[in-house]
Amino acid sequence: MTKITGIVKAVCISDVKGVQKRNVVSACFHNGWGIEGDAHGGSWHRQVSLLSDDKIKQFNKLGADVAYGDFAENMVVDGIEFADLPVGGLLKCGDVLLEITQIGKECHNHCQIYYKMNDCIMPREGVFARVLHGGTITVGDSMEFVMQKLRQFRAAVVTLSDRGSQGIREDESGPLIKLMLEEASYFVEEQILLPDDRKQLEETLIDLSDRRQIDLILTTGGTGFSHRDITPEATLVVAQRLAPGIAEAIRFFSAQITGYAMLGRGVSVIRGGTLIVNLPGSPKAVRESLKYVLPYLGHGIEILRGNVEECALVTNNIVNMNT
Repeated sequence: MTKITGIVKAVCISDVKGVQKRNVVSACFHNGWGIEGDAHGGSWHRQVSLLSDDKIKQFNKLGADVAYGDFAENMVVDGIEFADLPVGGLLKCGDVLLEITQIGKECHNHCQIYYKMNDCIMPREGVFARVLHGGTITVGDSMEFVMQKLRQFRAAVVTLSDRGSQGIREDESGPLIKLMLEEASYFVEEQILLPDDRKQLEETLIDLSDRRQIDLILTTGGTGFSHRDITPEATLVVAQRLAPGIAEAIRFFSAQITGYAMLGRGVSVIRGGTLIVNLPGSPKAVRESLKYVLPYLGHGIEILRGNVEECALVTNNIVNMNT
């Protein structure tokens, strides 16, 4: 693999979110938090934002006249095209180690740059990262993209419940799915609680699949006959390919326990490299159906990744989990 390196051109921070940042030349990066003094620091996945210097220069040639930090980016690096790198990839700069967690972002509120140029490069060219190892980065330091680490399957859990999102009813199924995934050695990146709103679910699934590049998304709730049960419809809208066997297997297995399983409308699909599976809403049905299909999902994810040579390892895991 060709070595990918770059030179840090700016290190930027701001005291509040959503505003332009200022170049402070040098800053301390804290493990699991972000940059000291920056409002985006926190125990979440978007601790540090990065943008290619070349993209800024190209944008300025169109008449943008932006300075470092104007896109609210934390770091500007010359020589690395960040948007071409994979989620899960590692960036090393001195003692600091960053893990790329998201490519681009949806722009809900357009900035002054967008209104001037009718365009903004940050939503499609910027990337976000979390700090795996802290240290200090200074303008002029060298940054290197290192081989992607051998990582666990990355998962997200999405619960659909009007009453749960309003705090009227406790979400029991989401935490149960998270626990079962972690027991099966998945790393759960997100646990999200949404109302039964089709647009919100569609946007969430697209964000988790395209920008976060999550391996597996499991939804719970919203698969019944009620007019508010929109999970299958939203899932099918974002689907690029169908994977019907998983949903069929869930209904087949559940029907041996209760005939009401035939009323479940959950679907299973693929978007890019992400597998999306609708689970029932009740904790009992979640436990039963997920226990049945979970040992086999890893094999499908490995095929999506293109790691078919690891099938033997997946088979061994299936045997171990079923004993």
